[in-house]
Amino acid sequence: MSYVSINPGPELEPFIKCYWTLDLPPEEYPEKQTIVPDGCMEMIFHYGDHYFQYLDNKRKIQQPKCFVFGQITNTLEIEPSGITGIFSVRFHPNGFLPFTTIPLEEMHNRAVPLDKIFGKEALMLEKEILESKDTFKRIETIEKFLLEKLQTPDLSYRIAKDCVEILIQSSGQMKVSELSEQLQLNRRNLERKFSNAIGLSPKQLSKIIRLQTTLKMLDEQNFSSLTNLAYKNGYFDQAHFIKDFKEFTGLSPKQFYATNLRMSALFIGTE
Repeated sequence: MSYVSINPGPELEPFIKCYWTLDLPPEEYPEKQTIVPDGCMEMIFHYGDHYFQYLDNKRKIQQPKCFVFGQITNTLEIEPSGITGIFSVRFHPNGFLPFTTIPLEEMHNRAVPLDKIFGKEALMLEKEILESKDTFKRIETIEKFLLEKLQTPDLSYRIAKDCVEILIQSSGQMKVSELSEQLQLNRRNLERKFSNAIGLSPKQLSKIIRLQTTLKMLDEQNFSSLTNLAYKNGYFDQAHFIKDFKEFTGLSPKQFYATNLRMSALFIGTE
């Protein structure tokens, strides 16, 4: 397995969290994998074989070769069809807004083909990315494209950016009422602008950030017991912890850790 994460250039750093590539032969992770929300949208280029996305336990669809995946609001199950070769742009939670005019809420849990977002220009971009054999050439290509598409960030973006920074600093443990008070914004106005910029409500993103903090501690085995883990991350009790965890993963913490954490960590960016 080959997984590489690379930082963006300074001009796009406010919008892009990282670029990453993943190369896997078909004998590694051949079964479907559960991906959980991380609050970040992704622009994916499959230079390997297609991936399938499950709609339920039995039905699955083939994902496009190149697409933007909207905010994940519940578990996402995917499965490689053969060789895995992925180049991805992982945006900050508020980072994709300045590049699109499509309402982000319409992209929830969907792989939206690039031409549906960027029109015919996307076809040339896809060709250059997929035919390139060099990661840094891919980065050069996508940065040139995105800089040409970059719009001046609006008020919703700036408010959402401030909100995200505060929520990350609090590890998702700040209430929306406290966030509204700290930013001196009407709660309803805050929630509307936040949702426009990110595609999630502040409460949803808070829960996701707290989940991500928990997953990182699970991955690093930085806890003495699941009860200790729950209290460290601000859950009221074990029942609250399990309920929130199952909401996004469909499994208990113990079940998820045993079967899904390693692959999910690559896709959701516990980096």
